[in-house]
Amino acid sequence: QVQLVESGGGLTQAGGSLRLSCAASGFIFDNAAMAWYRQAPGKQRELVASITNADKTNYADSVKGRFTISRDNAKKTVYLQMDNLKPEDTGVYICNLGLAWAPNYRGQGTQVTVSS
Repeated sequence: QVQLVESGGGLTQAGGSLRLSCAASGFIFDNAAMAWYRQAPGKQRELVASITNADKTNYADSVKGRFTISRDNAKKTVYLQMDNLKPEDTGVYICNLGLAWAPNYRGQGTQVTVSS
Protein backbone atom coordinates (compact mmCIF):
# COMPACT_ATOMS: atom_id res chain seq x y z
CA GLN A 1 0.00 0.00 0.00
CA VAL A 2 0.98 3.65 -0.29
CA GLN A 3 3.42 4.78 2.38
CA LEU A 4 4.81 8.27 2.81
CA VAL A 5 7.24 8.93 5.64
CA GLU A 6 8.39 12.46 6.38
CA SER A 7 11.52 13.47 8.25
CA GLY A 8 13.66 16.52 8.84
CA GLY A 9 11.39 18.74 10.89
CA GLY A 10 12.52 20.45 14.06
CA LEU A 11 13.02 23.71 15.89
CA THR A 12 14.95 26.57 14.40
CA GLN A 13 15.23 30.32 14.76
CA ALA A 14 13.87 32.83 12.30
CA GLY A 15 16.19 33.08 9.33
CA GLY A 16 17.27 29.48 9.66
CA SER A 17 16.89 26.56 7.26
CA LEU A 18 15.47 23.06 7.34
CA ARG A 19 15.27 20.32 4.74
CA LEU A 20 12.30 17.99 4.81
CA SER A 21 12.32 14.57 3.17
CA CYS A 22 9.46 12.28 2.22
CA ALA A 23 10.28 8.66 1.45
CA ALA A 24 7.65 7.01 -0.73
CA SER A 25 6.69 3.41 -1.41
CA GLY A 26 3.76 1.38 -2.67
CA PHE A 27 3.22 3.19 -5.98
CA ILE A 28 5.09 4.14 -9.14
CA PHE A 29 6.87 7.22 -7.84
CA ASP A 30 8.24 8.33 -11.23
CA ASN A 31 4.69 8.83 -12.54
CA ALA A 32 3.36 10.69 -9.54
CA ALA A 33 2.95 14.35 -8.76
CA MET A 34 3.81 15.12 -5.14
CA ALA A 35 2.99 17.97 -2.82
CA TRP A 36 3.78 19.37 0.61
CA TYR A 37 0.92 20.72 2.66
CA ARG A 38 1.14 22.70 5.88
CA GLN A 39 -1.27 22.65 8.82
CA ALA A 40 -0.82 25.37 11.41
CA PRO A 41 -2.88 25.69 14.62
CA GLY A 42 -6.01 27.70 14.02
CA LYS A 43 -5.36 28.03 10.30
CA GLN A 44 -6.63 26.29 7.20
CA ARG A 45 -4.49 23.61 5.65
CA GLU A 46 -2.31 25.17 2.96
CA LEU A 47 -0.67 23.75 -0.17
CA VAL A 48 2.91 24.91 0.22
CA ALA A 49 4.63 23.41 -2.81
CA SER A 50 4.09 20.80 -5.50
CA ILE A 51 6.07 19.06 -8.20
CA THR A 52 4.79 17.11 -11.18
CA ASN A 53 6.32 14.00 -12.70
CA ALA A 54 7.83 16.36 -15.30
CA ASP A 55 9.48 18.41 -12.53
CA LYS A 56 7.15 21.37 -12.94
CA THR A 57 6.98 23.14 -9.60
CA ASN A 58 4.48 25.45 -7.98
CA TYR A 59 4.60 27.38 -4.70
CA ALA A 60 2.29 29.24 -2.40
CA ASP A 61 2.90 32.98 -2.58
CA SER A 62 3.91 32.97 1.08
CA VAL A 63 6.95 30.76 0.43
CA LYS A 64 8.04 31.76 -3.07
CA GLY A 65 11.74 32.55 -3.18
CA ARG A 66 12.37 30.82 0.16
CA PHE A 67 11.28 27.20 -0.34
CA THR A 68 12.39 24.74 -3.02
CA ILE A 69 10.70 21.44 -3.78
CA SER A 70 12.62 18.71 -5.59
CA ARG A 71 12.50 14.98 -6.16
CA ASP A 72 14.89 12.08 -6.59
CA ASN A 73 13.14 9.33 -8.52
CA ALA A 74 15.96 6.86 -7.93
CA LYS A 75 15.48 7.25 -4.16
CA LYS A 76 11.69 7.66 -4.40
CA THR A 77 11.99 10.73 -2.25
CA VAL A 78 10.64 14.26 -2.45
CA TYR A 79 12.33 17.10 -0.61
CA LEU A 80 11.39 20.54 0.65
CA GLN A 81 14.30 22.89 1.24
CA MET A 82 13.15 25.72 3.47
CA ASP A 83 15.36 28.79 3.81
CA ASN A 84 14.94 32.12 5.57
CA LEU A 85 12.27 30.57 7.76
CA LYS A 86 9.75 32.80 9.50
CA PRO A 87 7.66 32.17 12.63
CA GLU A 88 4.56 32.00 10.42
CA ASP A 89 6.07 28.94 8.72
CA THR A 90 5.45 26.98 11.92
CA GLY A 91 3.20 23.98 11.47
CA VAL A 92 2.97 20.32 10.60
CA TYR A 93 4.29 19.63 7.12
CA ILE A 94 2.58 16.75 5.37
CA CYS A 95 3.73 14.90 2.27
CA ASN A 96 0.88 14.15 -0.15
CA LEU A 97 0.53 11.92 -3.18
CA GLY A 98 -0.83 14.06 -5.98
CA LEU A 99 -1.57 17.76 -6.13
CA ALA A 100 -4.99 17.64 -4.51
CA TRP A 101 -5.30 16.78 -0.82
CA ALA A 102 -5.52 13.01 -0.49
CA PRO A 103 -6.52 11.93 3.02
CA ASN A 104 -5.77 8.30 2.26
CA TYR A 105 -2.45 8.96 0.54
CA ARG A 106 -0.48 11.22 2.80
CA GLY A 107 2.14 10.94 5.49
CA GLN A 108 1.76 11.53 9.20
CA GLY A 109 3.56 14.86 9.01
CA THR A 110 6.63 16.39 10.57
CA GLN A 111 6.58 19.35 12.95
CA VAL A 112 8.41 22.53 12.02
CA THR A 113 8.72 25.22 14.67
CA VAL A 114 10.32 28.58 13.95
CA SER A 115 11.04 30.84 16.89
CA SER A 116 11.33 34.61 16.61
